[in-house]
Amino acid sequence: MEWLTATPPVVALLVAVLTRNVYWALGAAILLSETLLTGLNPALGLLGSIDRGAHVFSDAGNTRILLFCLIIGALIAYLERARAFEAMVSWLSRSGMVKGPRQAGFITAFAGVLIFVETNVSLLATGLLGQRLFDRVNLSRARLAYIIDSTCAPVSVLILLNGWGAFILSLLAANGVDQPLAVMAQSIPLNAYALLTLGLVFYVVFSNRTFGPMRASDTAARTVARPEAAAAGPDGSVWAFILPMTILVGGSIGFMAWTGNGNILAGSGSQSILWAVCLATVAAFLLLARTAERRGDLVETGFKGMGDLLPAVAIIFLALALGDSLKSLGTGAFIAQLASSMPYNWAIPAVLFVAASITSFTTGTSWGTYGILVPLAIPLAAGAGVPLPLVLAAVLGGGVFGDHCSPISDTTIIASLASGCDHLEHVRTQIPYALLAGAGATLFYLAAGLLS
Repeated sequence: MEWLTATPPVVALLVAVLTRNVYWALGAAILLSETLLTGLNPALGLLGSIDRGAHVFSDAGNTRILLFCLIIGALIAYLERARAFEAMVSWLSRSGMVKGPRQAGFITAFAGVLIFVETNVSLLATGLLGQRLFDRVNLSRARLAYIIDSTCAPVSVLILLNGWGAFILSLLAANGVDQPLAVMAQSIPLNAYALLTLGLVFYVVFSNRTFGPMRASDTAARTVARPEAAAAGPDGSVWAFILPMTILVGGSIGFMAWTGNGNILAGSGSQSILWAVCLATVAAFLLLARTAERRGDLVETGFKGMGDLLPAVAIIFLALALGDSLKSLGTGAFIAQLASSMPYNWAIPAVLFVAASITSFTTGTSWGTYGILVPLAIPLAAGAGVPLPLVLAAVLGGGVFGDHCSPISDTTIIASLASGCDHLEHVRTQIPYALLAGAGATLFYLAAGLLS
């Protein structure tokens, strides 16, 4: 009956597709998972679901993510009130850097590559900038969400000077790998999924061509009349955007170094980004407070901004509760066990990639996938004579697949939030690109397994 552990994420996906309501989907999956944990007792499952939601806040990292998403709402509200986005877009347009869709897409994607230190920081900064750039050139928010999501997540696992790198190093060291840093570095050029995903992003950017549901979203965006922003007044200063964003990004890097005692890799990502977003919000508040007549209702503006993001925060809360429940149920371990039963050694890299992709997609977590599959992949590679960097790259790439396209992944949710795109539209329009890159990566790992 172990196969039942895989049913909650499947139910979540089916309900999301059929009802187009992610709240119902996540809620149904949590209820089913808790019902399975309580011996198929729906009443106890309902009570367990309530307790599981409360348990989310027992983890400081989860609480920080939820607070971060709320405070981001206040920051966005202050930036909008200062007309900072319009000022930044106007400055880029006057400088000649944004002449059309290609330039808007390139600036957004390139910013996502540069801000590699923390995925959520990268998503937020590039999403907030990209919203106005894409509106200016009549590109869809779905394309923006795809670009930032498919840039930030793969870059995080290719440029490992971040929390991802620290976590992977700790997993390798804990499982007896002698030179974990060397193995991790050797895995980077073998991470076919991350590299193919980035290649697809820049193909879309420079060709200005899309396919599948994304094309329909782009067509609709071109037919929507965008209201022209009024000329920037005294508050429409480019510094109203640059200063808070610099504090957000620079503060995140600085706090990661501080919390890691000088080592960014050892720093706390959730702590650092929460502190940084609080400081950035205070800076945006103070910039607005310089005008006396605005001081009276700035606090209300911040609370309204937080309220605007409550639906997204609710999704993240439910996704975190589901992930915790699935961990208790053993969903990831069941999928990993299926992968380990493969009789053909040459297929191990491809099977691990597919298993990691399914695990991360169904559980919504890349790090959870790594925690399950990396300890399995190391002895598999040693026993089968498959190069460890190749196997590690397959697991890391598969983890990224679900992290940036699963509807229950916090990264996917934050990408939708930062780009101002409907969450299910983002998932629906991005999946064809993820599947294309995933198919290419699977073929690569099959060939590499045969040649290794």
